[in-house]
Order: sequence, then structure tokens, then C-alpha cells
Amino acid sequence: MAEPTPVPSNPAPSTLRLDRSAVKQLFLGDIFEENLFPYPTMRERDREMLGMMLDSIDDFLAAQKDDLRKWDDEAHQPEAFIQGLRDMGLFGLIIPEEHGGLALSNAAYARVLGQTSGHDSSVSLTIGAHSSIGMKGLLLWGNDAQKARYLPRLASGELIAAFCLTESGAGSDAASVRTKAELQDDGSWLLNGEKIWITNGGIAGFYTVFARTDTPEGKMTAFIVDADWAGVSHGPHEDKMGIRSSSTTTVSFADVKVPAENVLGEVGRGFKVAMSILNNGRTGLGGGAVGGMKQLIRLASQQAQDRKQFGKSIAEFGLVREKIAQMTLDCFAAESAVFMVAHYIDSGCEDYSLEAAISKVFASEAIQRTAHEALQIAAGNGFMKEFPYEKFSRDARILSIFEGTNEILRLYIALSGLKDVGSSLSEIKAAVNEIFNDPIKGFGVLGSYAQRRFSQSTGIGGDRILRPLAPRLAACGAVYEKYASELARVSDEALRAYGRGIADQQFVLKRIADISIDLFIGLCVLSRADSLVQASDPAADEAQTLCEMFMAQARRRMLRNVRGMQRNEDAAVERIATSILGRGSYPWDVI
Repeated sequence: MAEPTPVPSNPAPSTLRLDRSAVKQLFLGDIFEENLFPYPTMRERDREMLGMMLDSIDDFLAAQKDDLRKWDDEAHQPEAFIQGLRDMGLFGLIIPEEHGGLALSNAAYARVLGQTSGHDSSVSLTIGAHSSIGMKGLLLWGNDAQKARYLPRLASGELIAAFCLTESGAGSDAASVRTKAELQDDGSWLLNGEKIWITNGGIAGFYTVFARTDTPEGKMTAFIVDADWAGVSHGPHEDKMGIRSSSTTTVSFADVKVPAENVLGEVGRGFKVAMSILNNGRTGLGGGAVGGMKQLIRLASQQAQDRKQFGKSIAEFGLVREKIAQMTLDCFAAESAVFMVAHYIDSGCEDYSLEAAISKVFASEAIQRTAHEALQIAAGNGFMKEFPYEKFSRDARILSIFEGTNEILRLYIALSGLKDVGSSLSEIKAAVNEIFNDPIKGFGVLGSYAQRRFSQSTGIGGDRILRPLAPRLAACGAVYEKYASELARVSDEALRAYGRGIADQQFVLKRIADISIDLFIGLCVLSRADSLVQASDPAADEAQTLCEMFMAQARRRMLRNVRGMQRNEDAAVERIATSILGRGSYPWDVI
């Protein structure tokens, strides 16, 4: 039975600013309320459709429970099962109705992947790689002719889509792809190269391929490639640690002739196409992680109630109860952020890249913690393959690697946020010169900067959450106000200390990124809890408790990261790493 939990989406009555990024504003010390409050709610059309779909998904996948386990062991999904996914319409979830799809919002789509992930992550991956990234470029960048040609067949599942970006030696560094496309005299392109670890690679009929073009317009271009064209082939199914039954293969291109009309977007703009696809598709990954966590909480709760030790249920033991509470907090926080980001996408926000990256980092790490703790509660049973815990642990491990490793995303979050801070510093330099030409304008910029610096150093006059929060939540809001100011201060100081060299200061960037992650996730939790209170939701009291818990934990982490900007073990870390890497081994022994 599908759970009746209301899930946020689009649109919510608010003054949402489509041209602003809530996270980028945090780097300037600004809690941008217009894009954080009130918490969004599911649009009625999606709510009605999900009510019908989720129970059907549960019925279909629950009946396949034993087979799903078997297919994981055998590392494949049979064609008859994939046909069942087609029959349920799961390949057309986000495709417009005029092309045969269901036209779900990003939020509703993420909720569907949450439901499938509670049963089997490989199922979610087959569906998600198709919709989130495989054919998302066609939705975002395709012209009318391309959409008319491909979308109906993608909606029906006649064509399954795959995203071909990763190469050997070009994983997170997407700009260094070596697959090459050369322009021919007739306007077509000759494509050569190989992509690795392509999800749906062995079952796809539609590939979104990125290749070097080295044209005056840019170095990389996106192409639509049909799997049945001459010169297109794929390798055998990869033997993976987790998500084993989903198709993962190499995909090769040998003198493949790609017609000019199959360029996706503009020639030379492939990197922008790739990044927009990844940013837009991250709600699917996050929704799947949330669904997996909910199932793990159900399993662990039942296990804790049923298992007896020392004459009583282990659910009565404090350390087990602590695990259940933390799993719940992680799930609530991840869900709050994932569906806030879905709201930004569905509402047409122009820039949500940092919010999407943060939601991916947090949700992917949260489900790994949750899987670990659920297995621990199950103890010896958790280690046995006949129980579901070890599979959840294996399947979850890929999520912090998928779609940009979390290490790369942390650097991206910090550097992107610092870019606007650096821009404001450039304005200060310009304002000094402006004083002599336009004193009013010049002194205005300096005055605004001086006020911000004063609030950063004293905590007085910093940005405040103006909306009235529920009484219990006001203290949470005050903490986030303080650390928004702290984020702006340490960002400003880091740029002043390192200048252009900040890109090489990865320890510093990680701390800055982690502060921004705690701030954005915490504000999403605060907004959701406050909206539940305002709506007199029966679970509002527990939501407030979760908000207070997250704030307390986040405050400790943010304090540690702020202090770590000045007092840390970075030099010791570098010394040990240099020594071990130089030797290539651990040098100590007891004999």
C-alpha cells in the first residue's frame, strides 16, 4: 500500500524569485526567504496521479520480490520484466502528454523513483537513467523535429535511453573527453570513441553522446545517436558490486555517421548541455535515495521490535533507539531538500545548480549511513544475503559516485558560491575608483560592503528571517542566521587570503562547502517543519523535534568547520599523505 505522506512540489503560493539562487545568496550572508518559505506542496494533478500509480507499482514489484533477488545474483533483468515496466508507463513519466507521456512534475517523478527504490534500486536505475539523464537532453535542448521523431518511442519504452559521457580517464572531469566527432563536407559528423560504465548501455536504442568537436563555437558537442546505426556497439554486462541487475556496459562508436540534424543543442555547447542534464536530473537520484531510506527504516523498526536480547526487545535499548531516530532525521532532511530542489526546477528557476548538488551530496551520504545502521540493527542477519540489508548497502554505495563524485561536487559548490563573493570584492575595488567619478554611487557600494563586514565580524545587523516562525523553531532560525553570516565571513577571508589560488585549497573549499550544505539542508528542514505547524499537521510536533535535532547537529559541524579555517591538521595531513604516497605502502610493523 502506498504511504499517504504528502510530498512537496510545484507550485506553492510564494514570491519565488526565478532569477536567484538561495545557496548563492547564503555565501553573501543572505537568507533568501522568497525561495525558502513557505515549503512547497504537491500540485493536485500529480497527487491524484500518484495515488493511482504508487499502489500499482507496489503490487507489481512485490509480486517479483524473489525474482528481483535472483536477477541481482544473476546480474540481469529479463526482457519480460522490462516489458512490464513499459506496460506500466514507467518510461514516459516526465515526457509531455502530446508525445505520449504522463507529464509528471520533477517532484512527482522523484516520488515514483522513491517507490520503486523501496523494492529494488536496479529497477529505479533502469527507469531513472532513461528519464533523468538518458533522454533529458532531448527534453531540455531538443528542437521540435527531434522531439516529434523520438519522444513518442521513448515514452512507450520502444526506445530506452542512455547517457554517454564518461570515458576512461575522463570521469568527473567531463571536459576532457576524447571521443571525437569530425565535421564532414556534407554537414554530417563522423563519430569515433568509447564510453564506459553506461547505464542502460546494453538495452538502449537511444544514446545522448558527448564528443570533442574542437570548433570555433566550442570544444564539445552533444549528439543523438541511434543504437542500430552502423558502427555503434556495446560491450558485455559489467559485473558490479551493487545495482547488479541494471544494464551497465561500454558503448563504442567506430566511424559512425551522425546526420547534422542529430546535433543536440548547438555545436560547441556540449559541456553546457551535459551540466544542465546532470543538474536537472539529480532529483531522481535524490528521490530514489529517500525511498530506499524509508524502506530501511521500516525494516529496521520491525527488526528492532521483533528481536529479543537479555529478555527484552532491542527496540528498548538506547543505542538502537538512537540509530532509529538518526535514520529518521537523515531521511526527513534529505526528503526536505530533494523536493525543495524539485520545486525550483518545476517552477522554472534559472539557477539551482548548487541546490541540486547539495541535495545529491546529502541524500547519497544519508542513505549510506542509513543502510549501515539498518544492517547493524539486524546484526548477523544483516550480513546474510537472504535478508535485504546487505543488498541495500551494496546498492547505495554507488550514489556518492554517480553523476559527479561527492568530492568534485563539494569543490563545485564552494567555488561556485565563492564566485559571487569574488564578484562583490571586485565591485569594492571598482568603487574606490568610482568615488572620484561618481561619489554617490561609489560611497553607496562601499557603505553596503562596510555594513556587511561589520555584521560578519560582530553578528550585529546580519540578515534575519523576517517571517514569524513557530515559537519552537525560532531558535533554529537564529542559528542559521548566525552561520549564514559566518559563511559570508569565512568566504570573504578565504578569497582575500588565497586569491586566484583558492581553487587549489581543497581542504578550505571542503569546509566552506560543508557549511553551505548544513545551512541549505537545515533551512529546508526549518521551512518544512514550519509549514507543517502552520497547517496543524498531526505530525508537526515530531517535525519540530527533527528540526531541532538537525539544527543542534548542524551547529556543531558548522562550528567545527568555521574554527577549522584557522586551527586544523591540514599540514599534518599533507605530510603523512606525501610520505605514504612516496613509499607506496604503510611503513610500520610490530615485528
